Amino acid sequence: MRLLILGTGWMAQEHARQFGKIKGVEIVAAVDVDARRVGEFADSFGIPNRFASLEEALKWGAFDAVANVTPDRIHHPTTMALIAAGKPVLCEKPLAENFGKANEMADAAEAAGIVNMVNLTYRNVAALQKARAMVLAGEIGTVRHVEASYLQSWLVSKHWGDWRTDPKWLWRLSRDHGSNGVLGDVGIHILDFASYGAALDIDHVFCRLRAFDKAPGNRIGEYGLDANDSFAMTLDFANGAFGVVHASRWATGHFNELRLRIYGDSGGLEVVHNLEGSELKACMGANIETAKWQVLDAGTVPTNYQRFADAVLSGVQPEPSFHHAAELQKVLDLAVVSDEKRAELRAHADTQ
Repeated sequence: MRLLILGTGWMAQEHARQFGKIKGVEIVAAVDVDARRVGEFADSFGIPNRFASLEEALKWGAFDAVANVTPDRIHHPTTMALIAAGKPVLCEKPLAENFGKANEMADAAEAAGIVNMVNLTYRNVAALQKARAMVLAGEIGTVRHVEASYLQSWLVSKHWGDWRTDPKWLWRLSRDHGSNGVLGDVGIHILDFASYGAALDIDHVFCRLRAFDKAPGNRIGEYGLDANDSFAMTLDFANGAFGVVHASRWATGHFNELRLRIYGDSGGLEVVHNLEGSELKACMGANIETAKWQVLDAGTVPTNYQRFADAVLSGVQPEPSFHHAAELQKVLDLAVVSDEKRAELRAHADTQ
């Protein structure tokens, strides 16, 4: 597979490293509007061709698939152009800025028969995959309650750098700079973590968003600090199960941690994933009476990068697809409206 990487920022480096490990994948080109940046990126990873625009790359055309690692607002126009050119796409999350655009991308890819995939990176967590398999196998019975959290502490800790002076963090706090806060940044991840792990579709959502005071006048230079820092939502799942999902950038002691608890009527599962690794625990059978949790071996799973490469070769549509990401974007869009209206909203196209 001859791969083109579109966009050469920080996440593009991870794509280059991961795809570079896969047998049969050759990274043949890179694209970025910044000529200096694309040159440095291509030189760093030994990429022979570099372009200053997607149009130039499409005219060249000597590639089989694309990793779209452009900024969020660029996903829609670039991916639509790639679909029109018949190129399979692995797109970074979120698929688009809103459900309307994301759904248009999903419909276009499906109509064109193009392999499409969204890089929801926590699908790479073996413990999550194992938990889902156990739920689907009925090992914890009918799911009744789901609890999920995505905790970060970069507004408290300087582990990732000082957000007060670094534009790569400041823009994430500013709506004028295109941020929808922690909801827009990690909301799609934790919703996927929860719904995929529990093997359930989301039916209703009620959400509260909060941006806390962080500086005099909530402004640092050109950045107005008004994007949400924390969110809390309740979910109804399609089978009637209840869910509680929250995320925060104020979670002292948690650099980057996802946690999922799935409770069924005959057992429970817990998945924890952080910088130190991941773990799956279960409380089932006789252990229910003593509340004993047992650590399970989750094995290993192929990465999204490997599964995308395999899908391009086989032509079989992989997950998570554009359609799945669009449905999650619908929930995120409704979460914002839910906060504004203080109302529970149904996550179905025929209602809201």
